[in-house]
Amino acid sequence: MSILSLPYSSLQTTKTPSQIATQAPPKVKPPPHSPPKPPVVKPPPYVPKPPPSTPKPPVVHPPVIPKPPIVHPPIVYPPVIPKPPIVHPPIVYPPVIPKPPIVHPPIVYPPVIPKPPIVYPPVIPKPPIVYPPIIPKPPSTPKPPVVVPPPPPTVTPKPPPTETPCPPPPPSPSPPKAQETCPIDTLKLGACVDVLGGLVHIGIGSSAKDTCCPVLQGLVDLDAAICLCTTIKAKLLNINIILPIALEVLVDCGKTPPSGFQCPA
Repeated sequence: MSILSLPYSSLQTTKTPSQIATQAPPKVKPPPHSPPKPPVVKPPPYVPKPPPSTPKPPVVHPPVIPKPPIVHPPIVYPPVIPKPPIVHPPIVYPPVIPKPPIVHPPIVYPPVIPKPPIVYPPVIPKPPIVYPPIIPKPPSTPKPPVVVPPPPPTVTPKPPPTETPCPPPPPSPSPPKAQETCPIDTLKLGACVDVLGGLVHIGIGSSAKDTCCPVLQGLVDLDAAICLCTTIKAKLLNINIILPIALEVLVDCGKTPPSGFQCPA
């Protein structure tokens, strides 16, 4: 028996060999024996088996039968008949008669008379301007200050109350001035004035009425006369000659311009 198997108390006390020989040996309990557990073995994972594959039957296609060729009937065109040539009658031109030469009279120019030379008068130089000498002014002596006495206080009397006069009546409104501008575009009257300019030596005809009356239809009497004046001035025509003809056309178109009408300046 070894010392290691003895209890802790027996190591501390010393015993004689006779005591040791007569003493019964201590009872040693066997160590608790536990059988080892077997290892835990997990079952293998379930692997599904694929179903048995059945071979597919072969695909059988029907035999390919070629299509018969398409036979078209022959195309028969009508015979081509050429058109007969077009025969035009011969063109006969009149004979060319040469124009006689134009003989102009000789141009006689007047003799050139030389102009006499221009004689300018001799240039006489101006005499020099002599200014008088400047005399300085004497120094001015300062004047003594003027002392003005204060004015006495003045008492202003109150004026007597005056009656307020009645306000004068308002002036009568003056008549509106005549309009001196054309209310329409004067370019519309350009053809009318051109016709009037061509009637100076002929006289008024139906062409002037047909040209001017439709344009002047929507205007009053005075506006129509002013529009004609404005267009005549724009055309740079002689207004003293064209205006009497224009006033006659206004009367023929049913307009009555004021008596003694003159174009505004």
